[in-house]
This record gives sequence, structure tokens and C-alpha cells, in this order.
Amino acid sequence: MSPVIISQLRRTFRALTYPGFRVYAAGQLVGTLAFWLQTTAISWLVLELSGNSGTALGWTLALQFGPYLLFGLQGGQIADSFDKRRILLLCSLGSATVTACLAAVVLTGHIELWMVYVGMFAFGSVAVVEGPARQAFYSELVDREALPNAVSLGSAIFNTSRIAGPAIAGVLIAVTSTGAVIAMCAVVFLGPALSCAILLRRSLSNPVRRHADAGGIREALRYTAARPDLIAVLVVALLVSGFTFNFALTLSMLARTEFDTGADSYGLLLTALAVGALAGALASGRRSGRPSLATMLTSSALLGVGTLLIGLAPGLWSAMALAAPTGFAMIYYSQAANQRIQMGVRGDYRGRVLSLYMLVFLGSTAVFAPLVGWFMEGFGARAGLWLGGLVAIATPAAVALAKRAQIKRRSVGLRGKAMP
Repeated sequence: MSPVIISQLRRTFRALTYPGFRVYAAGQLVGTLAFWLQTTAISWLVLELSGNSGTALGWTLALQFGPYLLFGLQGGQIADSFDKRRILLLCSLGSATVTACLAAVVLTGHIELWMVYVGMFAFGSVAVVEGPARQAFYSELVDREALPNAVSLGSAIFNTSRIAGPAIAGVLIAVTSTGAVIAMCAVVFLGPALSCAILLRRSLSNPVRRHADAGGIREALRYTAARPDLIAVLVVALLVSGFTFNFALTLSMLARTEFDTGADSYGLLLTALAVGALAGALASGRRSGRPSLATMLTSSALLGVGTLLIGLAPGLWSAMALAAPTGFAMIYYSQAANQRIQMGVRGDYRGRVLSLYMLVFLGSTAVFAPLVGWFMEGFGARAGLWLGGLVAIATPAAVALAKRAQIKRRSVGLRGKAMP
């Protein structure tokens, strides 16, 4: 292998030179695989129980991400106040417990739709605490120069599981049952707990030291409100995530109602999306500095174009071909947004600001997923993709215009001051 290729590989995977990150990454790979197995199985279960209702599937997503709206900021406060290794260990055990309870009622034949709703709300409540701690923990495992790479490799791990998980779940559902797949997930969710137990015996590369003026949630909100660069990320995330990042909803409806296919084909659609997403994560991992606003806005617009085209695809194979570049743009955008947050805030505020970002990024799904589901029931599955695509194009365009107007006003003001 040539020295140039070796150098490029080292740059792409440099966070793996940190022993603590390697242990953590192994646990995350197992945990995210369980998440995608469960996501696919639950989506299919809800469609079976509801008679292919997009609204029911939308409410499932809303209840899973709804806890971010209710107490998302409290999750960030917990992440900034306690040892993140212990938080993540307990959250892994909590996820396994919730999933095991769901598996039990499915396997015994007592499952009803409201039970799925309750289970997803409980699962989301655990994720409210786990999410900010997991994201903020990257900065303690590696040095600042390697932080963008660590964040991107975390996304690559997530999307590797996104590739394998739906495809595996589709096959397993076909040969076993939905309940059996959910039961497997309960066991696999224990992987991250094991990695965190190992890390508790090791020292961290870059532990965060909390300053006396760090305060609580109110101080974090004031800190964020004074930062226009962070506000721009939050505005785009609110609308693009809420209307466009609903692929578990839109692609399952597309596969089932437009292409008239089964769970295995739905899994293939998600896998194609994830192949592109993995490539996008690895590409964004090559950064060593904070991504620009233009990078975030451009990749969001490209995501919108891809989503629109999937909605126009005549069949399964063309939709899969379009899903890969759409997945690339999706993760390139989301990583640019995440890295702008991660590298733009003070260390002892990171958990709370990330929780605010996740509240917007994931909590918007709770608000808009039922609306997207209702929209698809009225106008078809393709219409949901068209809606998401248009929002992902229009939102960054509006932010870019607002930024240009702000710069123009500032320039005029400076010229006015300079005049005698």
C-alpha cells in the first residue's frame, strides 16, 4: 500500500489511535446495531397492527422522540453534572429492559398498538439522558484536533449498523417473527454497558473540568442565545429534521403502499440510504476544524434534492439508487451541524448545548412526524418525500439570505460610522 493511501487512512481513522475511543466505539457498534434492528421491527409491527396507517407510524416516532421536548434540557444538565461513563452504562441497561418488556408482550400474543406507544415513549425517555452524554463524551475520549474525526466515526458506526440492521431485520422477520427480533435487540443492547464498565477502570484522555460560572440550564440558554452561529444551526435542524429526517416513516410507506413490497425490500431501501450515509460520515471525518455555515447549508439543500428525487422514483431499484447519494448528503449535513456545535462551545457547556441541539433535531420529529404521516395518508407516500425535500432546500436558502442581509446591514453601519 502506498504511503499516500496509508496517510489518508490514518487521517480518516485517527480517533482510533486513542485506546478509550476504541473500547467505546466497539460498544457503540453493538448498541447501534440493536437500535436499527429494533427500529425496523417496530416500524413493521406498527404497520401490521394499524393496517398500514401512516398516522400510527408517525405517532410512534413522535412518542419515541417526544421526551426530548418534555425534558431534553434536563438530559444535558445530567450529562454536564455526572460521570458520563456511569450515565451511559445505566442508559444501556434501561434500553435493554424496555425492549425486553416489548418483546415479552409481542411473543405472548398480547401486543396492542397502545403498548408499542408506551414502550417507545419509555425508550425515548432513556435516550433523552443517553444522547447528550454520548455526544459530549467524544470530547473526553480524544483531544480537540481529533474531535471532528471522533464525531464522524461515531456517525460511521451508527450508519454501518444502519446498513446491516434493516437488512438483517428484514430477513429475520421473514424467517422468524417480529417478536423474536425485538427479543434479540434486548440482549444486544447490553453491549454498550460492557464497554462503559471497562472504561470506568481507565483514565480519560481529555476530562472536562467544570467552571464555577457554568451554572445550569438557564445559563446554557443565555449562552446559546448570544451566539448567532449556534442559532443558525438550530433553526435549520428544527425544520430539516422535522420534515425530512423521517425516512423510517416515508420509506416504509413508500415500500408498502407504492411499491407493494415486504419488510425485506423496506430493509433494502434503508440499507441503500445507509451505504451513502456511511460514505458521508467517513468523508466528513477528514475535517480537523470547525465546518463552515456554507458547508452545512449546501449539504442540506443537496439532501432536499435527493429526497425529492426518491419521491419521483418509479420503482424499488431506482429508489435504492437514489437513496445512496441522498444518505451521503444527509449525514454530511448532520455531521457539519453537529461539529459546528461540538467545536463551537465551551467544554463545560457542551452537554447542555448538545441537549438543546438534540431537542431541536430529534424533538422536531415528535412535532412533525404525525403531520407528515397524515399528509401521506391524504396525498400518498410520495408526497411526504416531496414535502421533506422542499423544506430541506428552502430552509438553508432562507438562512443564507438572512445571513447575507445581516452582513449587508453591518457593512452599511460601518460605512456610516466611518463618514465624517
